Amino acid sequence: MASPAPTALDDLDARLIALFTAQPQVGVLGASRELGVARGTVQARLDRLAERGVIRSWAPQLDPAAMGYPVSAFCTLEIRQGRGHSPVVAHLSSIPEVLEAHTITGSGDLLVRVVARDNPDLQRVIDQVVDDRHVIRASTVISLATRIDYRTLPLVTEAAAGTAPA
Repeated sequence: MASPAPTALDDLDARLIALFTAQPQVGVLGASRELGVARGTVQARLDRLAERGVIRSWAPQLDPAAMGYPVSAFCTLEIRQGRGHSPVVAHLSSIPEVLEAHTITGSGDLLVRVVARDNPDLQRVIDQVVDDRHVIRASTVISLATRIDYRTLPLVTEAAAGTAPA
């Protein structure tokens, strides 16, 4: 039987992640009691998961809509070739309403998630996004409703079960 890949998760990892997802303030001692394992085991697992990048942050999850930014949109950008993505990414990083940007395949080069206070504000944000000489064209779609929030717990469960592709 082959040993698991270094990025594999086991059942305890999955239960630990699920517990901290459901109860972010549980703490190491509370988690050890809840899971029935030693406090040192919980701390070592958390340290290992963080070191491997599985747990990327202990920061709170924020809701842009609750902060006054209920409009969410996705912009596909085509950028001028030859300079790479760096100049555009630097420009996008300066815009607070840009939540994330991904290099993509297909007709565009970057997929950018933005938020705004309302539709006129979205126009202002889009104007800022395209206000870079390296951006050739942009196409924007407005999200009408979120049907599945960003989630990773089902993936954790799948990875711990060993059914994820190698």
